[in-house]
Amino acid sequence: MDISTIATDEFVEVDPSERASKIRSIFERDRPRGVLVTEEGSFRGVIGQQQLIRSHLEDTTQAHALMRSAPTLAADADVRDVARLLVEGDVKIAPVEDDGGLIGIVSIDAILEAVLPNLSAIDVEDIYTGAVTTVDDQAHLGRAINLFREEGISRLPVTDADDGGLVGILTTVDILDFVTRREHRQGKQDRRGDIDRMLDLPVYDLMSSPVEQISGDATVQDAVEQMFQAGFSGLVVTDAGGQVAGIITKTDVLRALSYTEDTQMDVQITNIALLETLQRSAITEAIRDVASKYQEMDVLHAHVRFHEHKEKLRGTPLILCKIRLRTSHGQMAGTGEGYGAEHAFRLALDTLERNVLETKGVIADERYEGELIRKLEQV
Repeated sequence: MDISTIATDEFVEVDPSERASKIRSIFERDRPRGVLVTEEGSFRGVIGQQQLIRSHLEDTTQAHALMRSAPTLAADADVRDVARLLVEGDVKIAPVEDDGGLIGIVSIDAILEAVLPNLSAIDVEDIYTGAVTTVDDQAHLGRAINLFREEGISRLPVTDADDGGLVGILTTVDILDFVTRREHRQGKQDRRGDIDRMLDLPVYDLMSSPVEQISGDATVQDAVEQMFQAGFSGLVVTDAGGQVAGIITKTDVLRALSYTEDTQMDVQITNIALLETLQRSAITEAIRDVASKYQEMDVLHAHVRFHEHKEKLRGTPLILCKIRLRTSHGQMAGTGEGYGAEHAFRLALDTLERNVLETKGVIADERYEGELIRKLEQV
């Protein structure tokens, strides 16, 4: 299946000189999955909600400073290949071009709508993200914004500060709506003091409640239909006791669509442009080496995500790397932060290795205890 049948020529575009305040208003009014930055009809980049929630983003910041790169697609590109490109580019939309230039876009929603009937064969527990970041309801909004930026996420389950129960969810949409409303109310005067007070607000004041939830044994088709019906891009996955088990997002579903059945380990990399000297083959080999230390564990899929911070050391950016493995023994993860993608990846790999070996040791201990109990019962 190619993307010619799901591409659309209805999209929002802005000039590279457009101001951040105007782009925020576009997101509030039109709810696009992303905005294209074009110049004289030529594609320059995309802007998503994630780029607009910086705590100190000036209203006068121009689009060219906010945009990020996105893959350019041919109209006959295969949907599965496009799914991989969107995941690796960490974008919600991508431009479609032919010899005459830009002809439209493809979005995550369009892909999911096209393949929806096929998603009944997968369960939520097969693909959801288990290592979920949460925030308590009394934390300051500034803390939540930093988590969005540092973790590269777009939603935070909110827990009760006292008992840890799930009480709400905070998304980038909630923050953008709030900021845009205050901009309209305040007008053009100096708002620095107002912004500082906004960052001190408790998360409780902006979170949405009740929370859209789903169980791990539901099908992915059910999850996507629920997302479409509620107008959300993700759901909180809860266990039998109602506790937060993880998050499933449209991006998780898109990533599952691009899984391969090759004998080689399937590795996907988000923000691949940050790799510089680090090669995909080296990443795959390193993860395979770590996984081999627990020979009974099969790695079904690996996702490596890089996120660039503003901080730099002699010109080298601070990078956050997250490695997540979907294995025959559940999900395993490792996180590292260093200057440059390779340094960050090695630190994340070290953490992953410790987690793999710990899991191996725990299971070995459980087996030893079981064997010991059986022997004692035979005495």
